[in-house]
Amino acid sequence: MIEDLLYSSPGWLNFGIFFLLATVLLLVILGFVTYAILAERKVMGFIQLRKGPDQLGGKFGLLQTVADVLKLLLKEDTIPKLADKPLFIVAPILAFAPSFMVIATIPFTDKLQFADVGIGLLYYVAISGMTIVGILTGAWASNNKYSLLGGMRAAAQMISYEIPLVMSVLGIILLTGSLNLNDIVAAQQDGWYILLQPVAFIVFIIAAVAELNRVPFDLPEAENELVAGYFTEYSGFRWAFFMLTEYVYMFAMSALITAIFLGGWLPLPFLGFIPGAVWFALKFTGVVFFLLWIRSTFPRVRADQLMEFGWKVLLPVALANIFLTALIKELINLF
Repeated sequence: MIEDLLYSSPGWLNFGIFFLLATVLLLVILGFVTYAILAERKVMGFIQLRKGPDQLGGKFGLLQTVADVLKLLLKEDTIPKLADKPLFIVAPILAFAPSFMVIATIPFTDKLQFADVGIGLLYYVAISGMTIVGILTGAWASNNKYSLLGGMRAAAQMISYEIPLVMSVLGIILLTGSLNLNDIVAAQQDGWYILLQPVAFIVFIIAAVAELNRVPFDLPEAENELVAGYFTEYSGFRWAFFMLTEYVYMFAMSALITAIFLGGWLPLPFLGFIPGAVWFALKFTGVVFFLLWIRSTFPRVRADQLMEFGWKVLLPVALANIFLTALIKELINLF
């Protein structure tokens, strides 16, 4: 465990080790984002019967996203004349920082985790909710009506869907008796929660897509209505920070789904000789592909349909799942 390594080292080494490990994690995340964007373009191209990127980096276009990143870094950094300059500058950082912080508690294997927090699941939900502050700050500081509308949409959507997202995992907490992500993974030795809690999984995956602001719930940045939503006035590397936030959250959410519903690093029966890290990577990749596939398949929903579905469908179903889980657990305890 990385946390144990820090505790066993002399005090003067702790900061250096932590900084080095955090830098390595950041580089891994940036690599994931770079090629997740490429994979998304390729998957969309395959589904829509076209090639996708195929010019830079050979026939697979492996350097296309790298070129796009360089372009963003070299673009002119513009700030609107009437914008609130300090808030406009700090907003992308406020949005991105929580997306990187939540990864600290994700257990990739039984030995690879940055912080084994006793309330890891609660920590994830609490910290990820702070991103909306950065989004609203950027929207308001831009002094643009489209940006403000996009920011308000994002706030309403993320708050609305965070409630069923949290409610859906309460059944898992009842079964596990813990908020610790390691305990939740260990409790799936006899069966993954995607099988034991299928209703919770369906509610969670829908709410997660909405939290990520991805199709079919990408209304905060609907180009046909809001130009680009809350980052309409952003360009260059500041715009890239908002996009980076979305894909880092895709990484974090996919890893969280893998841990709490797919057994994390736990192997399938009779295949225990395969390392846990490989199992986690395979399950994680499957979840990422599912999110990419959704974007290429479903149309965008209307704003009123989005809100009604969250409050009138997902929330009651999540509450019913909690009641049913508690009832079944009591019956099992009685008999």
